[in-house]
Amino acid sequence: MNRFYRVVHAILRPLLYLFFPVSAVGVENIPAGGAVLCINHSSAWDPVLVALKIPRAVPLRFMAKAELFRNPMIGWLLRKLGAFPIHRGTNDLSAMKTAMKCLQEGQKLVVFPEGTRVDQEGEASAKGGAVMLATRTGVPMVPVYCGGKKKFFRRETIVFGTPYCPVITGRRPTPEENRQIAEELMERIYALKEIV
Repeated sequence: MNRFYRVVHAILRPLLYLFFPVSAVGVENIPAGGAVLCINHSSAWDPVLVALKIPRAVPLRFMAKAELFRNPMIGWLLRKLGAFPIHRGTNDLSAMKTAMKCLQEGQKLVVFPEGTRVDQEGEASAKGGAVMLATRTGVPMVPVYCGGKKKFFRRETIVFGTPYCPVITGRRPTPEENRQIAEELMERIYALKEIV
């Protein structure tokens, strides 16, 4: 990761731990090389807390909704921290090309398959973007459970599951395969809460 990210990571990690005493299980499951880290999304704090539980030397990139980049200062900060915008609800080819390039270069890509924040399992169906990225680039997906609503001073556990590569019949998944794999992915993510 770039120096800016490493400095911010080093500063924020102990500070945020005072407010969010988060522990992590299974960090060793993060594979070498490119991987799609697929996380349930219940709070705006999720990407920050997950990133701070991953060693700062691990090259992380983030797909973030384009609306966050409208403010020039916030957009600049997000880009410096490794995020790039995606326009939700559209076929954002530019974002997908950026994501595939990151994975092919051996970086870890943080995505939220539900596409938006949800209060509980099953509230939103999984989108197929993570599956498409993994099958197109041949990298594994890592299910990550990041708990529920984040509250100050409440202990939470982030669980990194076993990486796996989805099995498809052809070079690219059919729409039905994509849907089934995305559903299985969310099942794997939410099954990790049993470890907490």
